[in-house]
Amino acid sequence: MQKKSSKPVGRQRNAHARLAHQVRIIGGQWKRTPLAVLDADGLRPTPDRVRETVFNWLNHLLDGAWGRVACLDLFAGTGALGFEAASRGAARVVMVEANADAARQLQATQEKLHAAQVSILRGDAGAAALGMLAGVRGAHTDEGRFQVIFLDPPYHQDWLAKMLPTCEGLLAEGGLLYAEAEQALDNDFLPEWMNGWQVVRADKAGLVFYHLLQRKKEPKFQA
Repeated sequence: MQKKSSKPVGRQRNAHARLAHQVRIIGGQWKRTPLAVLDADGLRPTPDRVRETVFNWLNHLLDGAWGRVACLDLFAGTGALGFEAASRGAARVVMVEANADAARQLQATQEKLHAAQVSILRGDAGAAALGMLAGVRGAHTDEGRFQVIFLDPPYHQDWLAKMLPTCEGLLAEGGLLYAEAEQALDNDFLPEWMNGWQVVRADKAGLVFYHLLQRKKEPKFQA
């Protein structure tokens, strides 16, 4: 006679589902903290392996001086990029997320971590970025601008082409922009909307192409 399992199958499956819908902060003061991944259209957290590489790049290029860094995380989703930056000591992190449930989850995580340097804006990334740009336009200093911008939008909607002009105005002198895309951005064959930008670092993991960009007129962090 077959012995029945002491654990209900449904409960086991639900536990596995919960575990499958988490990513973790990989460095800094909140290392290993889980972040919930909601089942929502376009929500695609940056894989751990990619984040580890990207933050190694950033740590090197910024000389580890996170305490002087303000970050803007557009299309924040799970907050994996923004909370990773805050965990490593970023002075200010602004996250923008349009999905109401995802924005509430970001707020809950911010409160759980007591992350006073993190602020959550619910709304369209393009409109939010334009609003921020209006606030800094004409300023002769980098006050209100960002040393690092994370741009990880849904694929196949031309978001990079739409957002880069606005991000250019929000980026501080010598700043760096992280961009994920469904295709490689090659310095030798850049699309027209990449005029004024150069690829500082780039790599690929599976179907994810990820890059660090910088404005060409500011060659401070050359590869």
